[in-house]
Amino acid sequence: MSYNATGNSAGRRISLLLDEGSFVEIGGAVTARNTDFNLQERKAPSDGVITGYGVIDGNLVYVYSQDPSVLNGSMGEMHAKKIIHIYDMAMKMGAPVIGLIDCAGLRLQEATDALEAFGGLYCRQAMASGVVPQITAVFGRCGGGLAVVPGLTDFTFMEKEEGKLFVNSPNALEGNEISRCDTSDAVYQSRSGLVDGIGTEEEILGQIRSLVCMLPANYEDDHSYEECTDDLNRLCPELAGAVEDAAAVLAQISDNHLFFETKKDHAREMVTGFIRLNGMTVGAVANRSKVYGAEGEEEASFDPVLTADGCRKAADFVNFCDAFSIPVLTLTNVQGYAATVEEEKNIAKAAAEMIYAFSNATVPKVNVIIGKAYGSAYTAMNSRSLGADMVYAWPDAEIGMMDADLAARIMYADADAATLKEKADAYRKLQSSPESAAGRGYVDAVIDPSDTRKYVIGAFEMLFTKREDRPDKKHGTV
Repeated sequence: MSYNATGNSAGRRISLLLDEGSFVEIGGAVTARNTDFNLQERKAPSDGVITGYGVIDGNLVYVYSQDPSVLNGSMGEMHAKKIIHIYDMAMKMGAPVIGLIDCAGLRLQEATDALEAFGGLYCRQAMASGVVPQITAVFGRCGGGLAVVPGLTDFTFMEKEEGKLFVNSPNALEGNEISRCDTSDAVYQSRSGLVDGIGTEEEILGQIRSLVCMLPANYEDDHSYEECTDDLNRLCPELAGAVEDAAAVLAQISDNHLFFETKKDHAREMVTGFIRLNGMTVGAVANRSKVYGAEGEEEASFDPVLTADGCRKAADFVNFCDAFSIPVLTLTNVQGYAATVEEEKNIAKAAAEMIYAFSNATVPKVNVIIGKAYGSAYTAMNSRSLGADMVYAWPDAEIGMMDADLAARIMYADADAATLKEKADAYRKLQSSPESAAGRGYVDAVIDPSDTRKYVIGAFEMLFTKREDRPDKKHGTV
């Protein structure tokens, strides 16, 4: 048996990740079969990867952990086939796969054998997508073709000091030098949108444990619940004051203030993550214009607009939730699209991807308009027209084409100031108020911000048995 809880980093990480004493190794006697270039003279226990299964708070998971002390953790034929076997078992049993990566790359001595098996791993990951959750954590090197492995999984974490994730080495990029811009480090990759969280080894493994406990085991499992110990009718009196930082709003309405944010350093103007409502896991998507620290200080601010990165971040998250039957809650507070030359390259396509994701999702969908909701950007944020099952609005919300003052100036360009004010007030009442939207059926109820928690809990409980079909087709193309 190659598994050693303390003898190497691969075994230590498994022990920290799983419930104590729960790990069972699979394929511990496997070793490299290639003998080219005197490879037989080098010991390769388990071919450099420990594979097996265990539990996290009682939840079955399959794990592979690469061992850099064996041939530098390089991936050879049998190494890859062991991981493929773990994927095959996970799909049969319907349990998540967690990969702990620390690898020097493909093993040169095995050439096409390694490449063939490596391609098989890509294929298994693609087949497992939407069947079981896939999570990776990068603790050392993850370069070249191996960098695609985290891209094929649902969630990725990186050790903030030693983790290196790259397709091309930073120094291989024309005009770049690693001391000036390390494109492989955790901070850079977390901002790029691939990495969900960074931290120490212990912090990352703790985050994975928390995430696994919030996710379904597979696409058919609807048991990702826990007993709710929070008051279902708990008021949230401070909610209105947190309207600019949606992450704070989500934390306040969640059971026991639990909020697991995903991709939190990427496109921070769009918040995505998981909360619990009456013990049920709910995916949350929200607009954000400010970030406040633990002491209430402002850390960052953004224009209240949709960006290309934010739209794609939301679309990917909604697609994951829909694949695993996780209900979706949106908090809308948006005034338009980002208007820069750079954004104009991608914003139309990215917004289309987000609109498609919301429209295509058949899970229960609830939208709460907490601030301004202007133009087609509002429509794109899980509006009633895209299929939201329930839509609520706070009393101070504004819903319409644009700001009432601007609308008055456009419609009455030659009017004096008094007339413009009168027309703006009329426009605000007739076209922009939540009552006006409710009167047209676009909003189901205007609610007090402090009551938001009990309203969304009630909505999702009502929607629990939702069933909705889509037109018969192979798949969409957006």
